[in-house]
Amino acid sequence: MNINTDVILLWTIAVPLIGAVLSFVVSDATGRRLAAVTAFLTLVFAAMLGMGQKQGMWHELDWEWVPALGLRLHLGVDGISYPLVLLTALLTLLCCGYSIWHTPTPGLGNHLGALLLVIEAGIIGTFLAQDLVLFFIAFEVVLLPMAAVIAVWGGEGRRRAALKFALYTLAGSVLLLVGVVSVVIKTGSGDMTQPASLPPNTQLWIFILFAIAFAIKSPLWPLHTWLPDAHTEAPTVGSVILAGVLLKMGTYGLIRVGLGVTPDGFAEAAPVLGVLAVAAIIVGSLVCLAQNELKRLIAYSSVGHMGFVLLGIATGSAIGLQAALIGNIAHGVLTGLLFFLAGAIKDRSHTGQLAELGGLRERAPWMAGILGLAALGSLGLPGLAGFWGEAFAVFASYQRGGPLWTTLAVVAAVGGALTAAYLLRMLRKVSHGPLAPSLATASEAHWPEVVAWAPLVFLAFLLGVVPVLVVDLAAGASLISGAAGR
Repeated sequence: MNINTDVILLWTIAVPLIGAVLSFVVSDATGRRLAAVTAFLTLVFAAMLGMGQKQGMWHELDWEWVPALGLRLHLGVDGISYPLVLLTALLTLLCCGYSIWHTPTPGLGNHLGALLLVIEAGIIGTFLAQDLVLFFIAFEVVLLPMAAVIAVWGGEGRRRAALKFALYTLAGSVLLLVGVVSVVIKTGSGDMTQPASLPPNTQLWIFILFAIAFAIKSPLWPLHTWLPDAHTEAPTVGSVILAGVLLKMGTYGLIRVGLGVTPDGFAEAAPVLGVLAVAAIIVGSLVCLAQNELKRLIAYSSVGHMGFVLLGIATGSAIGLQAALIGNIAHGVLTGLLFFLAGAIKDRSHTGQLAELGGLRERAPWMAGILGLAALGSLGLPGLAGFWGEAFAVFASYQRGGPLWTTLAVVAAVGGALTAAYLLRMLRKVSHGPLAPSLATASEAHWPEVVAWAPLVFLAFLLGVVPVLVVDLAAGASLISGAAGR
């Protein structure tokens, strides 16, 4: 049977948009179930994109969109984007399924499901876009729905957190738009599959615009200050999507747009990116060591983990880019699991303060065990998913050689030790010690929670043991093979 993969590319984006509209207009209970079914269908379409893998772009769709303006509906999938598309579809399905059982105040689970599907469509569209204008549009689709999720279903400070998130990312969007328009005007094309035919100096200032925009979205130090507030106030499913895949839009953009469209500008700015990456690792870890709120600690840990991803990207080598890609996937799996667990603990204890938690293993040993697994994976324990991204990033920096990159590798390795310190501190406070009054009546994990967590636990082990599932896919992408040839 012949399957038109061009149409599958389109349906992978269209299905969640259609499902979002239908979920929004039907009743609450029906809408929640419809959102979960739609997310499942999207995951099926996303998985089908892996058929017929080959070197370079696996599948591509290139249609005229707005002929008068020269805009094209240009979509494509390769070994860089495919794992991220699958991760997005999986996490959205888990969040929509979780929301059937648990929708935070004020309810309206059908509206929450609809917004999650719109966010999914925007993120997947970003990963599949091969035209700069289309990339920008998909990149921006995510902004307002995510702000709405935080503002409506978040905690007490939700409105302030949502506004801060919107303003920061809107500022980045302006810079991204200026960069996109500049490339299109100067080259007459928005094709992301070809490096821009621009002088090196012009590429540098355009790359700087791109880099700041993507640094805000990732977020990377020092443009990260919206992230802790957003995570602290967001509902559980909002935090999972935000950390699991939305942050990856920034690091993916640095690879696909920064390196792919303005390679000369990227090469010139690479040492600065490396320094900022290592600063993010150290600063994020030190803040986590002093952090006393569970969700804020996990949020700040993302700053450090994204620092390892940026360090891999900054090296510009094939190993470094592969480290960034598997680091992205591992972070999405493990941090998504951590936020699911943090939400479950907060639902039971009604607090996120580490000083008011403790003794979780006495009341809920299975939940404490899964929390330990997620933390050990995040600190880079060999055999779990988080190890490979950090180890490869440090190795890629050391392999590049020279005083700067060798120093960055050593400091990043020290940052890895600090990561272990703050995550073990978190486990000591939450799982061990005397049973805190807030957890005295805590129950073990419920079956809907187990269903949501189980795929992430499985992937944490699978990617830790078989990292080639991601690394080999990425190796055939044009950007990676081009980096290997340099």
